[in-house]
Amino acid sequence: MTTLTADQIARVKATAPVLAEYGTTITKHFYKRMFANHPELKNVFNQAHQQSGSQPEALARAVYAYAANIDNLGALGGAVAHIAHKHASLNIRAEHYPIVGENLLAAISEVLGDAADQPTLDAWAAAYGQLAGILIGAEQKLYDGAPWSGFRPFVVVRKEMESDEITSFYLKPSDGGKVCDFAPGQYVSVKRFVQAVGVDQPRQYSLSDAPNGQWLRISVKRERPVERPAGYVSNGLHDDVVAGSVVEVSAPMGEFSLDRSKTTPVVLMSAGVGITPMVSMLASLTGEGSARQVAFVHACRNGGVHAFRHWLNEIVARHPNVSRTVFYESPRAADRQGVDFDFDGRMAWAKFVSLALLPDADYYVCGPLAFMREQVAALHAAGIRAERIHTEIFGSGMLD
Repeated sequence: MTTLTADQIARVKATAPVLAEYGTTITKHFYKRMFANHPELKNVFNQAHQQSGSQPEALARAVYAYAANIDNLGALGGAVAHIAHKHASLNIRAEHYPIVGENLLAAISEVLGDAADQPTLDAWAAAYGQLAGILIGAEQKLYDGAPWSGFRPFVVVRKEMESDEITSFYLKPSDGGKVCDFAPGQYVSVKRFVQAVGVDQPRQYSLSDAPNGQWLRISVKRERPVERPAGYVSNGLHDDVVAGSVVEVSAPMGEFSLDRSKTTPVVLMSAGVGITPMVSMLASLTGEGSARQVAFVHACRNGGVHAFRHWLNEIVARHPNVSRTVFYESPRAADRQGVDFDFDGRMAWAKFVSLALLPDADYYVCGPLAFMREQVAALHAAGIRAERIHTEIFGSGMLD
């Protein structure tokens, strides 16, 4: 692995303020340049996130964080693990890194011009080599431990609506092989050809059932065009995939997962389709007969989009160690006739603190970015230590 000199470290760190100002301009130019030189990589990168600008923005933040912490890489440990799992799920390999490095360094030079002299560019080349070595090593360990390499064909054996927006797909290996184990909370990538962009596109979906040796289940939200015009793969799964269809699936990855070795309480907090990894965690705990105290807290718009509500009610009825708190932001008249939710409005910590502020509990949080930030801030304000708060963000966003 590349070792940086003190001068190289100082030069990279000195560019952090410049990256804070021009980072997104650099990363947008980088992606444009790389795809022009290597159009085959469009199959790897989410083109919807390219169109929205979220991927260049996320990369700009990551590059800035690396520059700012170049002299304290230990601070990036969690970020490295997160990126490594994402990359391994997308089958990014060591041979991709020189391509990325060449185009990223060229983009820095072309955007900054004379502001980036040759010694600074050389320092960044060394810094990129260091980071690439760290990620390649972390990803290789994940590949070595994975049940298969790359993408594997799975047949959809069942398709089931969970709400007005979310549909579950039950997947089995098309070769009749074994269904792998995984850690509850992990995800897989599903790859489909998207006619609108003319390339294969991978998307990551949380596994939404306990490991059972029979199938892998993903539960996918249909993206409404007025909100997210892209939704290429998710809407394609809803519209075009039926029982008997074959999809390409990566091995399970993700560091956001239930620690099954503990016996302390668990609080599962979700909003919208963020419920999917929480269902996997709760199903695993109850399926194993765990006596751990579990508080399941969920928020959604109304009963029409409340996925897994009947399943959750049955779980709570059968397991006295499991509690349920559900918020409907805009309940319908019909919702008020049932027993599927507890509070009107957005999730508010003060309304369920007596159930969720549990001694020594681990808090798992998943949902839209604004929801995540709000709930994590509430947990910190309540005195929950950072190491007991676990988060998963769908897409290319970042909590901070």
